[in-house]
This record gives sequence, structure tokens and C-alpha cells, in this order.
Amino acid sequence: AGFHPEGTKHCRVTAVCLALLCVLLLTGIMVLWINFNNINKENDQLQASYNNLTLEKDQLLTIYNNLTVERDQLQTSYNNLIIERDQLQKLKYDLQTQVTNLDKVINEGWILYISSMYYISTEKKNWTESRNDCRERGADLVIINSREEQEFIHKHSGQVWIGLNDISVEGDWKWVDNTPVTSG
Repeated sequence: AGFHPEGTKHCRVTAVCLALLCVLLLTGIMVLWINFNNINKENDQLQASYNNLTLEKDQLLTIYNNLTVERDQLQTSYNNLIIERDQLQKLKYDLQTQVTNLDKVINEGWILYISSMYYISTEKKNWTESRNDCRERGADLVIINSREEQEFIHKHSGQVWIGLNDISVEGDWKWVDNTPVTSG
């Protein structure tokens, strides 16, 4: 057998090349492994961020929905207040009109007692003429409902016609609104 120095040299070069190739492969695998681990860590961080953002988005959506409901309730309250304000303004106007009319009526000789208005004429008329005069003024002869009212009328007028009559049936006394006379 012969010794071939060239074959040995060739084997050594091949072995060195294979060793270098193994080192390169091992280095490549290590670089890929490190990159893979870094990408996995980054992916985990991104997933955690995504989960946090999703949770925050859901919380913001809940807050938005609650604010929308609150806004709608406030709008309803506002609308109701506008309606109430308009009603109060109308009531104020009506009351001012009534006060103006009341002042006018009082200046024309009407007298306010509790919640009723009384007109005491200075003209001398019979019962029928007095009732017609009252009706022309949008009223009627007085129906006395209490002792106090009777005293008020007597104090302010002396002699007056009251809304009591027996026109329908002689001796059957009724007030002008057809209610029977009650004692008291």
C-alpha cells in the first residue's frame, strides 16, 4: 500500500471545510434561534398590548354608551323644562291678564271678598231689573253661602237684592241657580 500525501492533504482540506461549514451552520442556527426568541417576545408584548387596547376600547365604548344615555336623559329633561317654562310663561301671562282685569273691575266698582267679586249698584232698581243688570255684567244676583258672606254684604251695602226667589212656585224659595234654600 502506498502512502498518498496528496489524498491526505485533500482530506484535511475537506475536513477543515466541513468544520467551517458546521461552525457556520451552528452560528446560523444560533442567530435564527435568538431572532426567533426575540420575535416571540415581541409577539407576546404585542399580544399583551393588543389585549390591553381591546380592554381599553371596551371600557371606552361602555363610557361612550353611558354618556349617550345620560345625554339623551339630559335632552329629555331639557325638553321637559322648556315645556314647563313655556307653560309657566303662559300662566304668568294669564295671571297678569287676570290681575289687570281685576284691577279694571275693582276700579269699576266691584269688591273682592275671599274668592268672589261683588258689584253693588247705587241705582235703585227692582229685583228683575237688578238681576238683568247683573247678567249684563256677566254675573248674577248673590247666592249667600255663609253667615260671614251675609255679614259682608250687609256691611257694604245695607239694602240689596239677593239671588233668592219663588218665581217657579209661590212659597218655594230657591236661589238663582235653582238650589233650594238651606237653613244655617
